[in-house]
Amino acid sequence: MIRYLLILLFTTSLFATQVETFRWGNGETYLMFLEKNNLPLKPLYYNLDEDEQQLSEEIYSGVHYQISRTKDGVISQIFIPLNDELQIHIYKNKEDYFFETLPIISETRVEAFTLEIDHSPYLDIIRETGSTKLATIFVSSFKHSLNFKSDLRKGDKLAMIYEQKYRLGKPFSMPTLKAAMIEMRGKKRYIYLNDDGRFYNEDASEVEGFLLGTPVRGARISSRFTKRRYHPILKKYRAHLGVDYAAARGTPITAAGSGRVVFIGQTRGYGKLIKVQHNDGYLTLYAHQSSFRKGVKQGSYVKKGQIIGYVGSTGLSTGPHLHFGLYKNNQVIDPLRVVQIATKKLTAKDKIAFLKLKSNYDESINLHIANDTRYAKLNDSEPVCYFNNKKVCTQDKLNPNFTKNL
Repeated sequence: MIRYLLILLFTTSLFATQVETFRWGNGETYLMFLEKNNLPLKPLYYNLDEDEQQLSEEIYSGVHYQISRTKDGVISQIFIPLNDELQIHIYKNKEDYFFETLPIISETRVEAFTLEIDHSPYLDIIRETGSTKLATIFVSSFKHSLNFKSDLRKGDKLAMIYEQKYRLGKPFSMPTLKAAMIEMRGKKRYIYLNDDGRFYNEDASEVEGFLLGTPVRGARISSRFTKRRYHPILKKYRAHLGVDYAAARGTPITAAGSGRVVFIGQTRGYGKLIKVQHNDGYLTLYAHQSSFRKGVKQGSYVKKGQIIGYVGSTGLSTGPHLHFGLYKNNQVIDPLRVVQIATKKLTAKDKIAFLKLKSNYDESINLHIANDTRYAKLNDSEPVCYFNNKKVCTQDKLNPNFTKNL
């Protein structure tokens, strides 16, 4: 932490520079980004350790990143989010550039709104909020249990309660649906996110969603998923954005779900790599393979359980294993929370706890409907936060006047 704060003292004043926001291009790599901006490759990539090089391959298309330049147009700082908790920070100290990973400074807000159906839940939510993300999470949460096309009527109501993270004063990452209601022909249907991370309906029955199979049968999990952790020895922030399955070299790897191969080839960090695009915005990643299954190529359709490759240790790897990653709408998520289990109905203590949670959400939803809660638009005048110095959110380390108490 001391090193972290000292580094900030050397960074160029953000308010004395120009800060611009850009969108990461589809197909753009970290190395391409460095070359495009005439940044040195050796200190910002080739001299990085294996974990840091692999993290640089996790930058997803569409993410908004910031570049700060001096009055002379020289890049002084860059902030590139890797997920909703960790970001790459490139900064210039004197004449040299440095790379590190830092926690993202964000604020999580619980928000809610209601509306009357005019056309469809998806279109009406977008018209109300301007957010395709909110429309997507609402529709996808109900799609396996309700038929919107045949059972909805104009004038039916819906309500959403969700969590939204904000970074630099703007919505960031996918919102998390906490509870929702939709009225269909006068009958209200509910869905709730339980403490176990799964969705249930008003009868305490799990609502079926996207289900994965295990990609390496009988393999031992050697490393679990974590978005952010601070290494006390290395004094660095680390992340492991997937699950590692240790297995003998040549062990078959099967597709965790049916979908289409959107990438197959060799990468520096992940070695021989396959990415498979599935329905509902999901994508799976299979890294460090020794070889690919004959006939599997870009554009191929693979079925759940079909062999697509074999365990290896290619790329930046210390031993034979499969690194298995899962993404939804470009956001990394823990695969073990989506691995297939039998659809269950809560019983005993678990059901009692769920019913209490359900009751609280029902009360809140009813209040929002009674008050006709509308979507709250953003206040663009809110100050933004780049760094967190204890309990003070600072935009400029060198100018204490630009601060916001947390």
